Amino acid sequence: MLYVSTRGHADRKHFSEILLEGLAPDGGLYLPESYPKVDAATLAKWRPLSYPQLAFEVLSLYIDDIPAADLKRICEKTYTPAVFGTKEIVPLKKLEEGVYLEALSNGPTLAFKDMAMQLLGNLFEYELARRGEELNILGATSGDTGSAAEYAMKGKKGVRVFMTSPNGRMSPFQQAQMFSLQDANIHNLAIEGVFDDCQDIVKAVSNDLAFKRKYRIGTVNSINWARLVAQVVYYFAGYFQATKANGERVSFAVPSGNFGNICAGHVARMMGLPIDKLVLATNENDVLDEFFRTGVYRVRGSADTHETSSPSMDISKASNFERFVFDLVGRDGAKVKKLFAEDLPAKGQFELARDAKFGFVSGKSTHADRLATIRDTYERFGIMIDTHTADGLKVARQYVQPGIPMVVLETALPIKFAATIVEALGREPERPAKFEGIEKLPRRVTVLPADAKTVQEYIAAHCA
Repeated sequence: MLYVSTRGHADRKHFSEILLEGLAPDGGLYLPESYPKVDAATLAKWRPLSYPQLAFEVLSLYIDDIPAADLKRICEKTYTPAVFGTKEIVPLKKLEEGVYLEALSNGPTLAFKDMAMQLLGNLFEYELARRGEELNILGATSGDTGSAAEYAMKGKKGVRVFMTSPNGRMSPFQQAQMFSLQDANIHNLAIEGVFDDCQDIVKAVSNDLAFKRKYRIGTVNSINWARLVAQVVYYFAGYFQATKANGERVSFAVPSGNFGNICAGHVARMMGLPIDKLVLATNENDVLDEFFRTGVYRVRGSADTHETSSPSMDISKASNFERFVFDLVGRDGAKVKKLFAEDLPAKGQFELARDAKFGFVSGKSTHADRLATIRDTYERFGIMIDTHTADGLKVARQYVQPGIPMVVLETALPIKFAATIVEALGREPERPAKFEGIEKLPRRVTVLPADAKTVQEYIAAHCA
């Protein structure tokens, strides 16, 4: 299995190379040369498997340069009830007839990012030990990627983490989760700007090839293919739980900001998983909803990126969208390069034909919608959901079809967004005991301007 850049670079690379690299040399994102196909017989074989066994089977299709026994061990070490709370790892909860929540937020940082990040931490440690190398991870977070990455990498040999986040724009709980970590290999950089500024810095540093090579810069954002392929697994797991036979179809609703979570669903469907609709839900930052309604992808600047009560989706440039567009335009790297490296910077937008959207539908949810959905879900089902999951559920209900289960991906536990839960329900969400008093712990964070050069200087100074 070899990997190609979405922008047409001539190199073909193995999994372990792109695991440590992040962006391709031409600024593109890596995808496999072709998607492995899963037939009915394979689905039947996979249906009874445990989550770590299923993860091994899916990942084995994409990773052929790590010995099978080692990869199996890594999957077994990653997906345990001790880490994720249940034997199922991602249990399905029925709400109403035909509508389910897939619980992805039972990991160490209470967000779906743990599903991939815990695997990534173990893969990094394994591969760096095998090579006798070190890696400096540069990431950007709008809330959940940062803590998931830091909890997965803290104490790992050969790894340092430099995590950028928009200063003051995450929830108090999200900030406390990250900034209270005192591990020497974890560096929190609060950037004076919005998430898109952080993401631009990560891309700018990654595109400085001399700096990247000198300081061994890698990424943990979903621009890293390893994170995305790990997320493919829970689409298969959700499908098996929502159906009794492999001929049935299922739809998935996904709150989406950076397009990584739902892009994994696109990959699962390209592999042959019987997905009917992929339902994309945005908040007030509705760049992706606008695209799926109009065919126009129009990014917004910092000033036009709204600060909302589902802050992990306060994103106006969706990194993983480039992977989907690559498939949408027939894997034409030159065309993707023109769209993302020329048209987008020059015009702030591009337009694609409105047909052939790969079975995506979309919708938008506002603060009032979130409050109403959180309140309704608690009153009718006794289940408390977070703000992002509420966005997903609100939009999902627009597309429910008889006989086709609608699985809403739950993305975080409510405690991460307590202020909005209190506004909706008049009560505090439950807090796991290990996070009692986390907001009062000492903080380790450095505030920096939204400037790639300054971030490079900080990395250089802390890699000595």
